[in-house]
Amino acid sequence: MTNRTPSVIVFDVNETLSDMSPLKARFVAVGAPAHLARTWFAALLRDGFALAAAGGTTKFSVIGSHLLREMLRDVTLTRSLDDAVNHIMDGFAALNLHPDIPDGIRALKRAGVRLVTLSNGSAEVARTLLTRAELVNEFEALLTVEDAPAWKPVRSAYHYAADACGVQPADILLIAVHPWDIHGAAQAGLRTGWLNRTNATYPRYFAAPDYTASTLSELAIQLGHDGGSAAHED
Repeated sequence: MTNRTPSVIVFDVNETLSDMSPLKARFVAVGAPAHLARTWFAALLRDGFALAAAGGTTKFSVIGSHLLREMLRDVTLTRSLDDAVNHIMDGFAALNLHPDIPDGIRALKRAGVRLVTLSNGSAEVARTLLTRAELVNEFEALLTVEDAPAWKPVRSAYHYAADACGVQPADILLIAVHPWDIHGAAQAGLRTGWLNRTNATYPRYFAAPDYTASTLSELAIQLGHDGGSAAHED
């Protein structure tokens, strides 16, 4: 892995930028248990990854809506199944950024780094999220795997982002909270930064991140202090 300073930072969106915890309240509002939100999102990623591994793809919203129908059909709902599914899916447009994100974004932008998003979801969700926070203009592109050959963590998704930015994979630093995303990016030749907000243990079976920080501001300081050299943590 090269030690040159990345010229582009690519952000994962769901859970990395967005605080998805309010989706639990949407499950409760339709009569479902709050814990089902995490189960549903994990199943959504599972099916998206399965499609990608088999050489296929479909939209995040299509998978999410289908799985909600399956999970909610045996629940005593407070509204119709269609309304319940729509209420939960509409929750993505109402999410806010994690508190550590705005200052970190501004610090990175001041340092002259190009900022981009790359989501397994839609670009419109990222646009709504960043517009609400008045940060959308800090990003030069909001990319989605809907325009790539496959979902992350398939190599071609990250190479699509590199091509869209006009740089080599080694010139990109991917920032994500998901170790699977970190691993996929590393395998594709990108540098990586893991946001570990929950003091979790990084899985040893995945490629280790080049940077680890509990907040985006902390990660921005690391980038500024070490000039882009790798700082692996076990």
